[in-house]
Amino acid sequence: MYKNVILSGATILMMFLSCKQSSHEKPPESASATQEIPFLWENANLYFLLTDRFNNADQTNDINFDRTKETAPMRGFQGGDIKGITEKIKDGYFSDLGINAIWFTPVVEQIHGGTDEGTGFTYGFHGYWTKDWTALDPNFGTMEDLAELVSVAHQNNIRILMDAVINHTGPVTAQDKVWPKDWVRTSPKCEFNSYETAVPCALVENLPDILTESNENVELPKELTDKWKDEGRYEKEMAELDDFFERTGYPRAPRFYIIKWLSDFVRDYGIDGFRADTVRHIEEEVWSEFKQECDLAFNDWKQQNSELVLDDNDFYMVGEVYGYEIISSGKSFDFGDVKVNYYDHGFDSMINFEFKKSAESDYESLFSTYSKVLNNETSGFQVLNYLTSHDDGSPFDKERNKPYETASKLLLSSGSAQIYYGDESARGLIIDGTQGDATLRSFMNWEEIKTNPETQAILSHWQKLGVFRRNHPSIGAGKHLVISKSPYVFQRTYSKNNFNDAVVIGLELDTGIKSISVGTLFEDGTKLRDAYSDTLTTVKNGMVDLDTPFTTVLLENQMP
Repeated sequence: MYKNVILSGATILMMFLSCKQSSHEKPPESASATQEIPFLWENANLYFLLTDRFNNADQTNDINFDRTKETAPMRGFQGGDIKGITEKIKDGYFSDLGINAIWFTPVVEQIHGGTDEGTGFTYGFHGYWTKDWTALDPNFGTMEDLAELVSVAHQNNIRILMDAVINHTGPVTAQDKVWPKDWVRTSPKCEFNSYETAVPCALVENLPDILTESNENVELPKELTDKWKDEGRYEKEMAELDDFFERTGYPRAPRFYIIKWLSDFVRDYGIDGFRADTVRHIEEEVWSEFKQECDLAFNDWKQQNSELVLDDNDFYMVGEVYGYEIISSGKSFDFGDVKVNYYDHGFDSMINFEFKKSAESDYESLFSTYSKVLNNETSGFQVLNYLTSHDDGSPFDKERNKPYETASKLLLSSGSAQIYYGDESARGLIIDGTQGDATLRSFMNWEEIKTNPETQAILSHWQKLGVFRRNHPSIGAGKHLVISKSPYVFQRTYSKNNFNDAVVIGLELDTGIKSISVGTLFEDGTKLRDAYSDTLTTVKNGMVDLDTPFTTVLLENQMP
Protein backbone atom coordinates (compact mmCIF):
# COMPACT_ATOMS: atom_id res chain seq x y z
CA MET A 1 0.00 0.00 0.00
CA TYR A 2 1.23 3.45 -0.80
CA LYS A 3 1.05 6.54 1.32
CA ASN A 4 0.58 9.82 -0.55
CA VAL A 5 3.96 11.13 -1.61
CA ILE A 6 5.06 14.59 -2.62
CA LEU A 7 7.42 14.59 -5.59
CA SER A 8 9.08 17.88 -6.33
CA GLY A 9 8.73 19.21 -9.87
CA ALA A 10 11.31 18.76 -12.63
CA THR A 11 11.04 20.07 -16.16
CA ILE A 12 9.04 19.54 -19.33
CA LEU A 13 5.77 20.50 -20.92
CA MET A 14 2.12 19.55 -20.53
CA MET A 15 -0.85 20.30 -18.38
CA PHE A 16 -3.87 19.43 -16.26
CA LEU A 17 -6.61 21.03 -14.22
CA SER A 18 -10.21 21.63 -13.21
CA CYS A 19 -13.40 19.77 -13.24
CA LYS A 20 -17.09 20.06 -13.74
CA GLN A 21 -19.80 17.85 -12.37
CA SER A 22 -23.22 17.38 -13.90
CA SER A 23 -24.58 15.81 -10.72
CA HIS A 24 -25.64 17.96 -7.78
CA GLU A 25 -24.23 15.38 -5.39
CA LYS A 26 -21.06 16.37 -3.63
CA PRO A 27 -18.18 14.64 -5.44
CA PRO A 28 -15.59 12.54 -3.61
CA GLU A 29 -12.71 14.49 -2.20
CA SER A 30 -9.17 13.89 -3.36
CA ALA A 31 -7.09 11.38 -1.45
CA SER A 32 -5.70 12.95 1.69
CA ALA A 33 -2.44 12.29 3.43
CA THR A 34 -4.33 10.32 6.08
CA GLN A 35 -5.73 7.83 3.58
CA GLU A 36 -3.83 4.77 2.52
CA ILE A 37 -3.77 4.60 -1.24
CA PRO A 38 -4.83 1.12 -2.38
CA PHE A 39 -2.90 -0.64 -5.10
CA LEU A 40 -5.25 -1.42 -7.98
CA TRP A 41 -4.13 -3.51 -10.93
CA GLU A 42 -6.47 -1.50 -13.14
CA ASN A 43 -4.43 1.60 -12.29
CA ALA A 44 -1.02 -0.09 -12.33
CA ASN A 45 2.08 1.57 -13.78
CA LEU A 46 3.68 -1.54 -15.22
CA TYR A 47 7.24 -1.32 -16.56
CA PHE A 48 8.05 -3.95 -19.19
CA LEU A 49 11.68 -4.70 -19.96
CA LEU A 50 13.84 -7.20 -21.78
CA THR A 51 16.01 -8.67 -19.04
CA ASP A 52 19.03 -8.91 -21.33
CA ARG A 53 18.70 -5.34 -22.62
CA PHE A 54 17.97 -3.30 -19.51
CA ASN A 55 20.96 -3.18 -17.17
CA ASN A 56 24.09 -5.33 -16.82
CA ALA A 57 25.04 -5.52 -13.15
CA ASP A 58 27.03 -8.77 -13.30
CA GLN A 59 29.50 -9.08 -16.15
CA THR A 60 30.71 -12.47 -14.92
CA ASN A 61 27.60 -14.17 -16.38
CA ASP A 62 27.65 -12.57 -19.84
CA ILE A 63 28.77 -15.70 -21.73
CA ASN A 64 27.53 -19.23 -21.09
CA PHE A 65 27.15 -22.51 -23.01
CA ASP A 66 29.74 -21.34 -25.54
CA ARG A 67 27.34 -18.80 -26.99
CA THR A 68 30.13 -16.99 -28.80
CA LYS A 69 29.04 -17.15 -32.42
CA GLU A 70 28.56 -13.78 -34.09
CA THR A 71 24.87 -12.97 -34.42
CA ALA A 72 22.83 -10.70 -36.64
CA PRO A 73 22.52 -7.12 -35.32
CA MET A 74 20.75 -6.99 -31.93
CA ARG A 75 20.15 -10.77 -31.88
CA GLY A 76 22.66 -11.92 -29.30
CA PHE A 77 23.01 -11.68 -25.53
CA GLN A 78 24.25 -8.25 -24.43
CA GLY A 79 24.65 -8.75 -20.70
CA GLY A 80 21.49 -7.49 -19.01
CA ASP A 81 20.50 -9.56 -16.00
CA ILE A 82 18.26 -9.94 -12.96
CA LYS A 83 20.78 -8.15 -10.77
CA GLY A 84 20.55 -5.21 -13.16
CA ILE A 85 16.82 -4.86 -12.45
CA THR A 86 17.40 -5.09 -8.71
CA GLU A 87 20.14 -2.48 -8.90
CA LYS A 88 17.80 0.03 -10.53
CA ILE A 89 15.09 -0.63 -7.95
CA LYS A 90 17.62 0.09 -5.19
CA ASP A 91 18.71 3.25 -7.02
CA GLY A 92 15.12 4.50 -6.94
CA TYR A 93 14.80 4.63 -10.72
CA PHE A 94 11.45 2.84 -10.76
CA SER A 95 10.00 4.65 -7.76
CA ASP A 96 10.94 8.02 -9.27
CA LEU A 97 9.01 6.99 -12.37
CA GLY A 98 5.95 6.00 -10.35
CA ILE A 99 6.31 2.32 -11.23
CA ASN A 100 4.46 -0.13 -8.99
CA ALA A 101 4.80 -3.29 -11.08
CA ILE A 102 7.61 -4.71 -13.24
CA TRP A 103 7.23 -7.34 -15.95
CA PHE A 104 10.42 -8.77 -17.38
CA THR A 105 10.94 -11.24 -20.21
CA PRO A 106 11.39 -14.93 -19.28
CA VAL A 107 14.52 -15.86 -17.36
CA VAL A 108 14.22 -19.68 -17.47
CA GLU A 109 17.03 -21.58 -19.12
CA GLN A 110 17.09 -21.03 -22.88
CA ILE A 111 18.25 -23.32 -25.66
CA HIS A 112 22.02 -23.42 -25.64
CA GLY A 113 22.40 -23.02 -29.36
CA GLY A 114 20.99 -20.51 -31.82
CA THR A 115 19.06 -20.46 -35.06
CA ASP A 116 19.11 -18.73 -38.42
CA GLU A 117 15.46 -18.45 -39.43
CA GLY A 118 15.62 -15.70 -42.03
CA THR A 119 16.59 -12.80 -39.77
CA GLY A 120 20.18 -13.81 -39.22
CA PHE A 121 21.76 -15.96 -36.54
CA THR A 122 19.97 -15.53 -33.22
CA TYR A 123 20.39 -16.71 -29.62
CA GLY A 124 17.52 -16.86 -27.13
CA PHE A 125 18.40 -13.57 -25.46
CA HIS A 126 14.69 -12.65 -25.36
CA GLY A 127 13.78 -15.56 -23.09
CA TYR A 128 11.00 -17.16 -25.14
CA TRP A 129 12.98 -20.26 -26.24
CA THR A 130 12.73 -22.52 -23.21
CA LYS A 131 15.00 -25.50 -22.65
CA ASP A 132 14.32 -26.13 -18.94
CA TRP A 133 11.39 -24.57 -17.07
CA THR A 134 12.91 -25.56 -13.70
CA ALA A 135 16.17 -23.62 -14.05
CA LEU A 136 17.23 -20.06 -14.72
CA ASP A 137 19.52 -19.27 -17.61
CA PRO A 138 22.90 -18.30 -16.15
CA ASN A 139 23.03 -15.36 -18.57
CA PHE A 140 20.15 -13.89 -16.59
CA GLY A 141 21.26 -14.94 -13.12
CA THR A 142 20.51 -17.38 -10.33
CA MET A 143 17.56 -18.36 -8.19
CA GLU A 144 19.18 -16.36 -5.40
CA ASP A 145 19.21 -13.32 -7.70
CA LEU A 146 15.52 -13.83 -8.40
CA ALA A 147 14.70 -14.14 -4.71
CA GLU A 148 16.54 -10.89 -4.00
CA LEU A 149 14.76 -9.14 -6.86
CA VAL A 150 11.31 -10.03 -5.57
CA SER A 151 12.28 -9.13 -2.00
CA VAL A 152 13.75 -5.75 -2.92
CA ALA A 153 10.83 -4.98 -5.22
CA HIS A 154 8.31 -5.72 -2.47
CA GLN A 155 10.27 -3.56 -0.04
CA ASN A 156 9.73 -0.73 -2.51
CA ASN A 157 6.01 -1.47 -3.01
CA ILE A 158 6.65 -2.84 -6.50
CA ARG A 159 4.94 -6.00 -7.72
CA ILE A 160 6.75 -8.54 -9.91
CA LEU A 161 5.31 -10.22 -13.00
CA MET A 162 7.13 -13.04 -14.71
CA ASP A 163 6.47 -14.17 -18.26
CA ALA A 164 4.78 -17.56 -18.63
CA VAL A 165 5.48 -19.54 -21.82
CA ILE A 166 3.46 -22.76 -22.05
CA ASN A 167 2.81 -22.93 -25.79
CA HIS A 168 6.21 -24.01 -27.08
CA THR A 169 9.75 -25.09 -26.35
CA GLY A 170 12.76 -23.46 -27.89
CA PRO A 171 13.75 -24.23 -31.49
CA VAL A 172 15.67 -27.35 -32.40
CA THR A 173 19.41 -26.81 -32.89
CA ALA A 174 22.54 -28.93 -33.01
CA GLN A 175 22.85 -28.40 -29.23
CA ASP A 176 19.15 -28.71 -28.47
CA LYS A 177 17.19 -31.81 -29.47
CA VAL A 178 13.49 -31.81 -30.27
CA TRP A 179 11.31 -32.89 -27.35
CA PRO A 180 9.63 -36.34 -27.69
CA LYS A 181 6.64 -36.76 -30.01
CA ASP A 182 4.29 -37.32 -27.08
CA TRP A 183 5.26 -33.85 -25.85
CA VAL A 184 5.31 -31.68 -28.98
CA ARG A 185 4.13 -31.34 -32.54
CA THR A 186 6.26 -29.72 -35.22
CA SER A 187 3.48 -29.35 -37.80
CA PRO A 188 1.18 -28.13 -39.21
CA LYS A 189 2.17 -24.48 -39.17
CA CYS A 190 -0.57 -22.17 -37.89
CA GLU A 191 -2.61 -20.34 -40.54
CA PHE A 192 -4.72 -18.19 -38.14
CA ASN A 193 -8.02 -18.31 -40.06
CA SER A 194 -9.97 -20.46 -37.58
CA TYR A 195 -9.72 -21.94 -34.09
CA GLU A 196 -8.25 -25.19 -35.40
CA THR A 197 -5.65 -23.42 -37.52
CA ALA A 198 -4.56 -21.19 -34.62
CA VAL A 199 -4.43 -23.52 -31.61
CA PRO A 200 -3.33 -27.14 -32.36
CA CYS A 201 -0.47 -26.07 -34.63
CA ALA A 202 3.10 -24.78 -34.62
CA LEU A 203 3.27 -21.01 -34.33
CA VAL A 204 6.23 -20.74 -36.72
CA GLU A 205 8.63 -23.14 -38.39
CA ASN A 206 11.00 -24.93 -36.01
CA LEU A 207 9.18 -23.91 -32.84
CA PRO A 208 7.87 -27.21 -31.43
CA ASP A 209 4.34 -26.79 -30.11
CA ILE A 210 3.47 -28.35 -26.74
CA LEU A 211 0.56 -30.83 -26.94
CA THR A 212 -1.44 -28.80 -24.45
CA GLU A 213 -4.66 -30.59 -25.40
CA SER A 214 -3.29 -34.01 -24.43
CA ASN A 215 -4.36 -35.85 -21.28
CA GLU A 216 -2.05 -38.80 -21.89
CA ASN A 217 0.60 -39.68 -19.31
CA VAL A 218 4.07 -39.01 -20.68
CA GLU A 219 7.58 -39.59 -19.40
CA LEU A 220 10.00 -36.72 -19.00
CA PRO A 221 12.44 -36.23 -21.89
CA LYS A 222 15.65 -38.18 -21.26
CA GLU A 223 17.70 -35.11 -22.15
CA LEU A 224 16.00 -33.24 -19.30
CA THR A 225 16.35 -35.96 -16.68
CA ASP A 226 20.00 -36.53 -17.65
CA LYS A 227 20.55 -32.81 -17.22
CA TRP A 228 18.99 -32.90 -13.74
CA LYS A 229 21.20 -35.84 -12.81
CA ASP A 230 24.31 -34.00 -13.95
CA GLU A 231 23.24 -31.04 -11.84
CA GLY A 232 22.56 -33.20 -8.79
CA ARG A 233 18.86 -32.44 -8.45
CA TYR A 234 17.12 -35.34 -10.15
CA GLU A 235 15.73 -36.89 -6.96
CA LYS A 236 14.44 -33.55 -5.69
CA GLU A 237 12.68 -32.67 -8.94
CA MET A 238 11.11 -36.11 -9.27
CA ALA A 239 9.91 -36.13 -5.67
CA GLU A 240 8.27 -32.74 -6.14
CA LEU A 241 6.54 -33.94 -9.31
CA ASP A 242 5.26 -37.03 -7.49
CA ASP A 243 3.84 -34.83 -4.73
CA PHE A 244 2.23 -32.48 -7.26
CA PHE A 245 0.47 -35.18 -9.25
CA GLU A 246 -0.62 -37.00 -6.10
CA ARG A 247 -2.11 -33.79 -4.67
CA THR A 248 -3.87 -32.67 -7.84
CA GLY A 249 -4.86 -35.96 -9.44
CA TYR A 250 -3.90 -34.53 -12.81
CA PRO A 251 -2.61 -36.90 -15.47
CA ARG A 252 1.11 -36.61 -16.14
CA ALA A 253 0.35 -34.79 -19.37
CA PRO A 254 2.74 -32.20 -20.86
CA ARG A 255 0.81 -29.11 -19.80
CA PHE A 256 0.57 -30.16 -16.16
CA TYR A 257 4.33 -30.58 -15.86
CA ILE A 258 4.77 -27.02 -17.14
CA ILE A 259 1.99 -25.65 -14.93
CA LYS A 260 3.73 -27.22 -11.94
CA TRP A 261 7.11 -25.81 -12.88
CA LEU A 262 5.81 -22.28 -13.47
CA SER A 263 3.58 -22.14 -10.38
CA ASP A 264 6.66 -23.08 -8.31
CA PHE A 265 8.00 -19.57 -8.94
CA VAL A 266 4.88 -18.22 -7.25
CA ARG A 267 5.04 -20.58 -4.28
CA ASP A 268 8.80 -20.26 -3.75
CA TYR A 269 9.37 -16.57 -4.40
CA GLY A 270 6.04 -14.79 -4.05
CA ILE A 271 5.85 -13.29 -7.53
CA ASP A 272 2.61 -11.36 -7.88
CA GLY A 273 1.50 -12.30 -11.36
CA PHE A 274 2.19 -13.75 -14.78
CA ARG A 275 2.03 -12.19 -18.19
CA ALA A 276 0.91 -15.17 -20.27
CA ASP A 277 2.53 -15.53 -23.69
CA THR A 278 0.77 -16.65 -26.91
CA VAL A 279 -2.57 -17.07 -25.16
CA ARG A 280 -4.68 -17.60 -28.28
CA HIS A 281 -2.55 -20.59 -29.30
CA ILE A 282 -3.47 -22.67 -26.25
CA GLU A 283 -6.84 -24.17 -25.36
CA GLU A 284 -8.60 -21.71 -23.08
CA GLU A 285 -9.30 -24.39 -20.43
CA VAL A 286 -5.54 -24.71 -19.91
CA TRP A 287 -5.39 -21.13 -18.70
CA SER A 288 -8.11 -21.85 -16.15
CA GLU A 289 -6.07 -24.77 -14.87
CA PHE A 290 -2.94 -22.64 -14.75
CA LYS A 291 -4.64 -19.82 -12.84
CA GLN A 292 -6.08 -22.26 -10.32
CA GLU A 293 -2.62 -23.59 -9.48
CA CYS A 294 -1.13 -20.08 -9.36
CA ASP A 295 -3.88 -18.91 -7.00
CA LEU A 296 -3.19 -21.84 -4.70
CA ALA A 297 0.57 -21.26 -4.84
CA PHE A 298 0.14 -17.54 -4.10
CA ASN A 299 -2.03 -18.27 -1.08
CA ASP A 300 0.51 -20.82 0.13
CA TRP A 301 3.29 -18.23 -0.16
CA LYS A 302 1.23 -15.65 1.70
CA GLN A 303 0.55 -18.05 4.55
CA GLN A 304 4.23 -18.89 4.85
CA ASN A 305 5.39 -15.27 4.51
CA SER A 306 2.68 -13.19 6.17
CA GLU A 307 5.16 -10.48 7.15
CA LEU A 308 6.09 -9.95 3.49
CA VAL A 309 2.55 -9.71 2.07
CA LEU A 310 1.91 -6.34 0.43
CA ASP A 311 -1.89 -6.38 0.30
CA ASP A 312 -4.91 -8.62 -0.12
CA ASN A 313 -4.89 -8.60 -3.93
CA ASP A 314 -5.26 -11.98 -5.58
CA PHE A 315 -2.69 -13.42 -7.96
CA TYR A 316 -2.78 -11.43 -11.19
CA MET A 317 -2.72 -12.74 -14.73
CA VAL A 318 -2.69 -10.69 -17.93
CA GLY A 319 -2.78 -12.32 -21.33
CA GLU A 320 -1.32 -11.66 -24.75
CA VAL A 321 -3.72 -12.41 -27.59
CA TYR A 322 -1.73 -10.88 -30.40
CA GLY A 323 -3.62 -8.23 -32.33
CA TYR A 324 -6.64 -8.26 -30.00
CA GLU A 325 -8.41 -4.90 -30.32
CA ILE A 326 -10.46 -5.42 -27.21
CA ILE A 327 -12.05 -1.99 -26.77
CA SER A 328 -13.88 -2.35 -30.10
CA SER A 329 -14.35 -6.11 -30.04
CA GLY A 330 -15.39 -6.63 -26.44
CA LYS A 331 -14.50 -9.40 -23.99
CA SER A 332 -14.63 -12.26 -26.49
CA PHE A 333 -11.89 -12.81 -29.04
CA ASP A 334 -13.12 -13.92 -32.46
CA PHE A 335 -11.12 -16.69 -34.17
CA GLY A 336 -13.38 -16.42 -37.21
CA ASP A 337 -15.48 -19.46 -36.36
CA VAL A 338 -15.28 -19.45 -32.56
CA LYS A 339 -15.36 -16.71 -29.93
CA VAL A 340 -13.51 -17.10 -26.64
CA ASN A 341 -13.86 -14.98 -23.51
CA TYR A 342 -10.48 -15.30 -21.81
CA TYR A 343 -11.71 -13.37 -18.78
CA ASP A 344 -13.79 -16.46 -18.02
CA HIS A 345 -10.66 -18.59 -18.12
CA GLY A 346 -8.37 -17.13 -15.49
CA PHE A 347 -7.39 -13.74 -16.87
CA ASP A 348 -7.78 -10.52 -14.92
CA SER A 349 -6.72 -8.37 -17.85
CA MET A 350 -5.67 -8.53 -21.48
CA ILE A 351 -3.03 -6.60 -23.39
CA ASN A 352 -4.80 -3.98 -25.48
CA PHE A 353 -3.38 -3.98 -29.00
CA GLU A 354 -5.87 -1.29 -29.99
CA PHE A 355 -4.48 1.45 -27.78
CA LYS A 356 -1.86 2.67 -30.26
CA LYS A 357 -4.67 3.21 -32.78
CA SER A 358 -6.85 4.88 -30.16
CA ALA A 359 -3.98 7.23 -29.29
CA GLU A 360 -4.11 8.73 -32.78
CA SER A 361 -7.32 10.52 -31.75
CA ASP A 362 -7.52 13.68 -29.66
CA TYR A 363 -7.21 13.56 -25.87
CA GLU A 364 -10.91 13.90 -25.08
CA SER A 365 -12.02 11.24 -27.56
CA LEU A 366 -9.43 8.85 -26.17
CA PHE A 367 -10.11 9.53 -22.50
CA SER A 368 -13.90 9.58 -22.67
CA THR A 369 -14.14 6.42 -24.80
CA TYR A 370 -11.88 4.38 -22.55
CA SER A 371 -13.55 5.60 -19.36
CA LYS A 372 -16.99 4.72 -20.71
CA VAL A 373 -16.02 1.24 -21.87
CA LEU A 374 -13.89 0.22 -18.88
CA ASN A 375 -16.23 1.64 -16.24
CA ASN A 376 -19.34 -0.06 -17.58
CA GLU A 377 -20.74 -1.84 -14.54
CA THR A 378 -22.31 -4.69 -16.52
CA SER A 379 -19.75 -5.31 -19.26
CA GLY A 380 -16.56 -3.58 -18.13
CA PHE A 381 -13.18 -5.27 -18.04
CA GLN A 382 -9.52 -4.59 -17.39
CA VAL A 383 -6.95 -3.86 -20.10
CA LEU A 384 -3.22 -3.23 -20.20
CA ASN A 385 -2.56 -0.35 -22.60
CA TYR A 386 0.73 0.12 -24.42
CA LEU A 387 2.16 2.27 -27.20
CA THR A 388 5.44 0.45 -27.87
CA SER A 389 6.51 -3.11 -27.23
CA HIS A 390 9.12 -5.75 -27.98
CA ASP A 391 7.39 -7.35 -30.95
CA ASP A 392 5.03 -4.73 -32.36
CA GLY A 393 6.68 -3.51 -35.54
CA SER A 394 4.36 -0.53 -35.95
CA PRO A 395 4.38 1.23 -32.57
CA PHE A 396 2.92 4.64 -31.85
CA ASP A 397 5.52 7.30 -32.71
CA LYS A 398 8.25 4.93 -33.83
CA GLU A 399 10.48 7.92 -34.69
CA ARG A 400 10.15 9.20 -31.09
CA ASN A 401 8.97 12.61 -32.26
CA LYS A 402 6.16 12.84 -29.67
CA PRO A 403 7.54 11.60 -26.34
CA TYR A 404 5.48 14.08 -24.28
CA GLU A 405 2.21 13.26 -26.00
CA THR A 406 3.03 9.55 -25.71
CA ALA A 407 3.40 9.88 -21.95
CA SER A 408 0.25 11.96 -21.53
CA LYS A 409 -1.97 9.64 -23.53
CA LEU A 410 -0.62 6.43 -22.02
CA LEU A 411 -0.39 7.51 -18.38
CA LEU A 412 -3.61 9.54 -18.25
CA SER A 413 -5.92 7.02 -19.92
CA SER A 414 -8.24 4.64 -18.12
CA GLY A 415 -6.79 1.16 -17.70
CA SER A 416 -3.39 -0.01 -16.56
CA ALA A 417 -0.36 1.35 -18.40
CA GLN A 418 2.58 -0.60 -19.80
CA ILE A 419 5.72 1.49 -20.12
CA TYR A 420 8.14 -0.31 -22.42
CA TYR A 421 11.71 0.20 -21.29
CA GLY A 422 13.05 3.40 -22.83
CA ASP A 423 9.65 4.93 -23.56
CA GLU A 424 10.43 7.34 -20.75
CA SER A 425 13.80 8.27 -22.26
CA ALA A 426 12.89 8.15 -25.96
CA ARG A 427 15.20 5.19 -26.56
CA GLY A 428 15.57 4.76 -30.31
CA LEU A 429 13.31 2.23 -32.02
CA ILE A 430 15.02 2.41 -35.41
CA ILE A 431 18.40 0.67 -35.39
CA ASP A 432 20.35 0.54 -38.65
CA GLY A 433 21.16 -2.94 -39.89
CA THR A 434 18.49 -4.76 -37.88
CA GLN A 435 15.74 -6.96 -39.24
CA GLY A 436 12.28 -7.42 -37.81
CA ASP A 437 11.63 -6.84 -34.12
CA ALA A 438 15.35 -6.60 -33.32
CA THR A 439 15.10 -2.88 -34.03
CA LEU A 440 12.83 -2.50 -31.00
CA ARG A 441 15.29 -4.12 -28.61
CA SER A 442 18.36 -1.94 -28.25
CA PHE A 443 20.14 -1.67 -24.91
CA MET A 444 18.65 0.86 -22.50
CA ASN A 445 20.02 4.36 -23.20
CA TRP A 446 21.46 5.05 -19.74
CA GLU A 447 24.21 7.29 -21.10
CA GLU A 448 21.69 9.65 -22.72
CA ILE A 449 19.78 9.82 -19.45
CA LYS A 450 22.98 10.85 -17.70
CA THR A 451 24.24 13.41 -20.21
CA ASN A 452 21.52 14.62 -22.60
CA PRO A 453 19.37 17.55 -21.31
CA GLU A 454 16.51 16.80 -23.71
CA THR A 455 16.43 13.16 -22.61
CA GLN A 456 16.41 14.32 -19.00
CA ALA A 457 13.51 16.67 -19.73
CA ILE A 458 11.52 13.89 -21.37
CA LEU A 459 12.21 11.58 -18.42
CA SER A 460 11.12 14.30 -16.00
CA HIS A 461 7.77 14.57 -17.78
CA TRP A 462 7.21 10.82 -17.55
CA GLN A 463 8.23 10.84 -13.88
CA LYS A 464 5.76 13.56 -12.95
CA LEU A 465 2.87 11.86 -14.70
CA GLY A 466 3.88 8.43 -13.44
CA VAL A 467 4.10 9.44 -9.79
CA PHE A 468 0.83 11.39 -10.03
CA ARG A 469 -0.91 8.37 -11.54
CA ARG A 470 0.54 6.04 -8.91
CA ASN A 471 -0.69 8.32 -6.14
CA HIS A 472 -4.18 8.67 -7.60
CA PRO A 473 -6.23 5.55 -8.45
CA SER A 474 -8.80 7.84 -10.05
CA ILE A 475 -6.48 8.23 -13.07
CA GLY A 476 -6.64 4.67 -14.36
CA ALA A 477 -9.57 3.24 -12.40
CA GLY A 478 -11.82 6.28 -11.99
CA LYS A 479 -14.44 8.05 -14.05
CA HIS A 480 -13.58 10.77 -16.55
CA LEU A 481 -15.49 14.00 -17.02
CA VAL A 482 -14.46 16.95 -19.18
CA ILE A 483 -14.65 20.37 -17.49
CA SER A 484 -13.49 22.59 -20.30
CA LYS A 485 -12.68 21.76 -23.91
CA SER A 486 -10.67 24.93 -24.42
CA PRO A 487 -8.49 25.14 -22.47
CA TYR A 488 -8.64 21.36 -22.12
CA VAL A 489 -9.37 20.51 -18.49
CA PHE A 490 -10.93 17.36 -17.03
CA GLN A 491 -11.54 15.57 -13.78
CA ARG A 492 -11.15 11.98 -12.59
CA THR A 493 -12.99 10.59 -9.58
CA TYR A 494 -12.86 7.26 -7.81
CA SER A 495 -14.80 6.04 -4.78
CA LYS A 496 -14.77 2.50 -3.46
CA ASN A 497 -14.35 0.68 -0.16
CA ASN A 498 -14.27 3.92 1.84
CA PHE A 499 -11.49 5.31 -0.33
CA ASN A 500 -12.16 8.48 -2.30
CA ASP A 501 -9.91 10.19 -4.81
CA ALA A 502 -10.40 13.15 -7.13
CA VAL A 503 -8.05 15.14 -9.34
CA VAL A 504 -8.22 17.84 -11.99
CA ILE A 505 -5.90 17.78 -14.99
CA GLY A 506 -5.18 20.31 -17.70
CA LEU A 507 -3.32 19.66 -20.95
CA GLU A 508 -1.92 21.89 -23.69
CA LEU A 509 -2.41 24.98 -21.57
CA ASP A 510 -0.64 28.28 -21.95
CA THR A 511 2.71 28.75 -20.27
CA GLY A 512 2.95 31.46 -17.65
CA ILE A 513 -0.18 32.85 -15.94
CA LYS A 514 -3.32 30.75 -16.31
CA SER A 515 -6.74 30.58 -14.67
CA ILE A 516 -8.35 27.17 -14.63
CA SER A 517 -11.80 26.00 -13.67
CA VAL A 518 -12.08 23.13 -11.23
CA GLY A 519 -15.81 22.85 -11.79
CA THR A 520 -17.63 21.66 -8.68
CA LEU A 521 -15.02 19.13 -7.64
CA PHE A 522 -13.25 21.32 -5.07
CA GLU A 523 -15.00 23.83 -2.84
CA ASP A 524 -13.90 27.44 -2.62
CA GLY A 525 -11.06 27.83 -0.14
CA THR A 526 -9.64 24.37 -0.86
CA LYS A 527 -5.86 24.41 -1.02
CA LEU A 528 -4.59 22.51 -4.05
CA ARG A 529 -1.16 21.53 -5.28
CA ASP A 530 -0.12 21.38 -8.90
CA ALA A 531 2.01 18.26 -8.79
CA TYR A 532 3.56 19.07 -12.14
CA SER A 533 5.18 22.34 -11.03
CA ASP A 534 5.03 21.73 -7.25
CA THR A 535 3.03 24.96 -6.92
CA LEU A 536 0.32 25.67 -4.33
CA THR A 537 -2.93 27.45 -5.10
CA THR A 538 -6.38 28.02 -3.58
CA VAL A 539 -9.81 27.58 -5.17
CA LYS A 540 -11.73 30.84 -5.55
CA ASN A 541 -15.06 31.08 -7.37
CA GLY A 542 -14.46 27.60 -8.78
CA MET A 543 -11.14 28.66 -10.30
CA VAL A 544 -7.45 28.44 -9.51
CA ASP A 545 -4.70 30.74 -10.72
CA LEU A 546 -1.23 29.45 -11.53
CA ASP A 547 1.92 30.96 -12.94
CA THR A 548 4.10 28.12 -14.23
CA PRO A 549 6.28 27.60 -17.29
CA PHE A 550 4.50 24.34 -18.13
CA THR A 551 1.54 23.48 -20.30
CA THR A 552 0.44 20.62 -18.03
CA VAL A 553 -1.31 20.97 -14.68
CA LEU A 554 -1.96 18.13 -12.20
CA LEU A 555 -4.17 19.32 -9.35
CA GLU A 556 -4.56 17.40 -6.11
CA ASN A 557 -5.51 18.25 -2.54
CA GLN A 558 -2.57 19.94 -0.83
CA MET A 559 -0.65 17.55 1.41
CA PRO A 560 -0.31 18.85 5.01
